[in-house]
Amino acid sequence: MNEVIRTRREGGVIEVTLDRPKANAIDLVTSRIMGETFMSFRDDPELRVAIVTGAGERFFSAGWDLKAAADGDAVDGDYGAGGFAGLQELPGLDKPVIAAVNGMAVGGGFELALACDMILASSTASFALPEIRAGTLADAATIKLPKRMPFHIAMELLFTGRWMDAAEAHRWGVVNEVVEPAKLLDRAWEIARLLEGGPPLVFAAIKEVVREAENLRANDALSRVGKRQFPTVDRLYDSEDQMEGFRAFAEKRDPVWRGR
Repeated sequence: MNEVIRTRREGGVIEVTLDRPKANAIDLVTSRIMGETFMSFRDDPELRVAIVTGAGERFFSAGWDLKAAADGDAVDGDYGAGGFAGLQELPGLDKPVIAAVNGMAVGGGFELALACDMILASSTASFALPEIRAGTLADAATIKLPKRMPFHIAMELLFTGRWMDAAEAHRWGVVNEVVEPAKLLDRAWEIARLLEGGPPLVFAAIKEVVREAENLRANDALSRVGKRQFPTVDRLYDSEDQMEGFRAFAEKRDPVWRGR
């Protein structure tokens, strides 16, 4: 699609590779291109699952491009659709996104991984939030990380900027799996193809309910589901796919999902 973003598409799966040597850092232009890429993924009915990874073996992403910032990229500049790296604030992205973290995920690179639904990590991957050392805030990580791992460990990472290797990230539940480097993308595609065959309307409902329930009490969220007050839930409950699921179960066969 662009020299800094490479895409590979097979069936309903798209692989998005950030390719900005040497560290896959993200400037404003790259962020806008990523936003366009993920917006296209969101809006393409033929695409079901995305994989996000970095080129090379050393860096998944170093996050915000400080060299570009020194040359005039404003921290509060135009990141494009979806905010920083295209995923943080993209509305209506109700399809599964898998991060395949192939190397160092630093600052905004770590936040990019956290914006995905599942995280696979190479055994050589590592994670850090060094913003504290630069006297600034890792904003998305500050909001998300204490909800994804033990609170006190998250605060330690935010306060100190120390490195966390893939094994530790897995131990705390930040990543789903740790995979040998040569097998990382194969494993990501294996999971993506599994999800590709799943019910897209249910995935959409799961993502919307999870997203909206963060700001609701559990009983209020359940009440909204029961009253079909989430658009994706309302669509699911009137869908052909839901009836297909019931019929397939009764007939002891695999369902055929059509997304309608």
